Amino acid sequence: MAQEVNARVEVSACARSHRGRVRKENQDSFLLADLARAADPTEMATTSTGVGPLRFTLAEEGAVLLVADGMGGRAGGAKASALAVAAVRDAMAEEGPADAGAFVSRLRRALALANEEIHEHARRDDNLRGMGTTATLAGLHGDTVYFAQVGDSRGYIVRGGAVARLTRDQSFVQDLIDSGIVDEEGAKNIKDNRILQALGTNPSVAPEVTYQGLRRGDVLLLCSDGLSRVVADQEILGVIENAEDCLAMCERLIALANSRGGPDNITVIVARVEGPGLGPAAPSDAPARKAYPDGARDGRA
Repeated sequence: MAQEVNARVEVSACARSHRGRVRKENQDSFLLADLARAADPTEMATTSTGVGPLRFTLAEEGAVLLVADGMGGRAGGAKASALAVAAVRDAMAEEGPADAGAFVSRLRRALALANEEIHEHARRDDNLRGMGTTATLAGLHGDTVYFAQVGDSRGYIVRGGAVARLTRDQSFVQDLIDSGIVDEEGAKNIKDNRILQALGTNPSVAPEVTYQGLRRGDVLLLCSDGLSRVVADQEILGVIENAEDCLAMCERLIALANSRGGPDNITVIVARVEGPGLGPAAPSDAPARKAYPDGARDGRA
């Protein structure tokens, strides 16, 4: 059944990916897909330098955004991130409408299948041994966004002059911050940027799932650490608030990261949500990361 007109959510989204100024190749991949039109290649874009703006009305099938940052040598990193995108695309595209709980289960399953695919390729080919990739997968469903994350690629929301991270870096440095050993400023001096979980490096994976209720005018941002390592959250906020559309947001964020030396590949996906299916943001609607409970059937806020 199609969404009621008075529940309409309109999405405008763009993605851009850049090699940066130091790396010889781009090992990042991305996915931007309206699942109601997943069979139409113009409505699904992956592993290219950019796409968009795509504009669509969110249907019951939902939509997905994914950033994957590969690792494991020249061949392995690019291969792993591309395999992750393909596996998630195929897993999500073959499904139809679902309630919120089933939709979240599909996000988890898509990443589990991607993990199995990458791990099996590495097992069969010694040249790919040890390859892996981060994966931050955002699913838009109804009036809620759900994030399923493995690694340290980030998801943000911008609302009402504030920016909030909706994901938590699964990294050695983030664990030090969370334990109070260092603060955010001190963490910038730590060179050890090991991630604690990646797709493909182990036979199984445990994505962390968070969610946030959407409000009219919200902007979602997914990015690899080629952006977040050199551009602060408040700088991200400034770019998004002063850009006229999603395309300008992507291009200006990548330009800013490159102006800081571009030490890594940079991938950015930006999506703005509007429409009568979303309520206006109230002063009490400050965005924040919320853990989605295991076994829950509905994570709406």
